Amino acid sequence: MTQAETLAGVVSSLADFDPNALPVALAREAIERFITPIDSLEVVPLRRALDRVLARDVISPIDVPAHDNAAMDGWAVRHADLDSDSPKAFDPIGTALAGKPFTGGVAANQAVRIMTGAVMPAGCDTVVMQELVTTEGRRIIIPARQQQGQHRRLRGEDLSIGKTALSAGRLLGPTELGLVASLGVADIPVQRRLRVAFFSTGDELRSIGEPLDPGCVYDSNRFTLIGMLTRLGVELIDLGVVPDSPQALEAAVRDASRQADAIVSSGGVSVGEADYTRDIMNRLGEVAFWTIAMRPGRPMAFGRIGQASYFGLPGNPVAVMITFLFFVRDALIRQSGATPRPVLPVSVRSTMAIRKKAGRTEYQRAIAQIGQDGVLQARLTGSQGSGVLRSMSEANCLLVLRHDQGDIASGDIVEAMLFDGLI
Repeated sequence: MTQAETLAGVVSSLADFDPNALPVALAREAIERFITPIDSLEVVPLRRALDRVLARDVISPIDVPAHDNAAMDGWAVRHADLDSDSPKAFDPIGTALAGKPFTGGVAANQAVRIMTGAVMPAGCDTVVMQELVTTEGRRIIIPARQQQGQHRRLRGEDLSIGKTALSAGRLLGPTELGLVASLGVADIPVQRRLRVAFFSTGDELRSIGEPLDPGCVYDSNRFTLIGMLTRLGVELIDLGVVPDSPQALEAAVRDASRQADAIVSSGGVSVGEADYTRDIMNRLGEVAFWTIAMRPGRPMAFGRIGQASYFGLPGNPVAVMITFLFFVRDALIRQSGATPRPVLPVSVRSTMAIRKKAGRTEYQRAIAQIGQDGVLQARLTGSQGSGVLRSMSEANCLLVLRHDQGDIASGDIVEAMLFDGLI
């Protein structure tokens, strides 16, 4: 979408969009269509580019590999000299090593000992595995039925000069760093890091190190957000705990919108909570308040304040993590200029009955493991209350019970999202 488009315009184009009973899929679609990627690059040394977003295509300046070479240890020969029906004797005339090519000529019925990665000798087009070759005096015997061109890697087989090696928007992992290094490229253009401001709201919250008054709790949400945001490689702007007052909230949001590309808050978006939240957000920008058909994490706010995207998450600790994982995570990756890589679900067998109300998506904390029959199975971690953070810590996956699903019987196959790669 373009910066000129409004959230209301995006929402109006979605069929059956009801902010008071919004399916997860529609909420994700609205967020995806409203997010605008940043476009501000910097050039960094390749060794510092891990987990950065590629800002421009990488075009190969060389052929990879630069020469025809051997794919394994063996003997390089001319296929035309081989016999298709019976073994054939060859005269060894030298050796080709990786980095030290054989420079002589190869005549009929001659063979060159060759190592993996070594340049193919001129005129040779086939490599015979050393395990297949026998010796007979000073000669070697190559068996019949060798395929022309076998075990040979061709020049430019991986990449040829001028071809796109990596496309802009790619998140650079260890494999991508190795690929760029194979091209001899030392510096690489990446998007600047997305700046994300975050804060918690609530008079009952205390920061670590402060005494707990009656009815107060320590603010855990900022620390789960710190962990999840750090995993995304963004630049963190921690605005701390914001009291439940219009003045404090407005000041925090204004401050965040001046510094950041995205704002994430926790608390203060539920129905019945401070009424000024909605007024302040809509006065400062365009923000919609939704009731998502999900558990945990029903209330959520989303929009734009100034130039910054805004995500208002619930206050309960588990609800914060779930809404971040399924709404904020991919949005921030997309805003960073990357294309989110899907976290692939797996099928697991539930070892217990689970009560489930159709008409909402539920995310149940569970432990997945291989059963005695070799089938992946899962059991719940216990209480699924949105304030029970310990059960999230004990889990290694989330069971994703779809919008239209009802009760789950023991033994039913359900969808799970493993935490490995997710958080």
